[in-house]
Amino acid sequence: MFDIHIEEFFHDSFRVLNTLYAAFPKKCNVFVEDIAGADQVDEYGLHSDRFQCCFGTMLWLEQEGFIRFESTLRQEAIDQANLTMKGLAMVSTTSQNQAINELCLSISPVNSALPGKPNIESLKHIYRHGTSTQLAVAMQTLLHSYAKY
Repeated sequence: MFDIHIEEFFHDSFRVLNTLYAAFPKKCNVFVEDIAGADQVDEYGLHSDRFQCCFGTMLWLEQEGFIRFESTLRQEAIDQANLTMKGLAMVSTTSQNQAINELCLSISPVNSALPGKPNIESLKHIYRHGTSTQLAVAMQTLLHSYAKY
């Protein structure tokens, strides 16, 4: 359905938001390596495209108002990061989206307790038991619905 770089973007977005939600309200550092995996710089000292795209995802989430951070640690991490009100609302609001609820109920093992729980719980279920495309669809749905805030 999506190009691979878009699926990776949604995957990375989920992982960053989940990391910050787990630490909330405390600020924390989020390392690209923890989200995208280990990377070896090339002979010129440049990171792989995958690594750079993950870092770009972090910057994009900040530019769109879902997260905030005090600085970057080169292209390795974001420093003193946490969720904004918009980001917290997106992941902690009770799941009201019918498409996401139906998607969760279609994934085995079925967790019928997910409707009525925070969106982050639905995303975690999809991440653990679904496909990367299903996670991308759920993340796209949530990001689009909160983009206007």
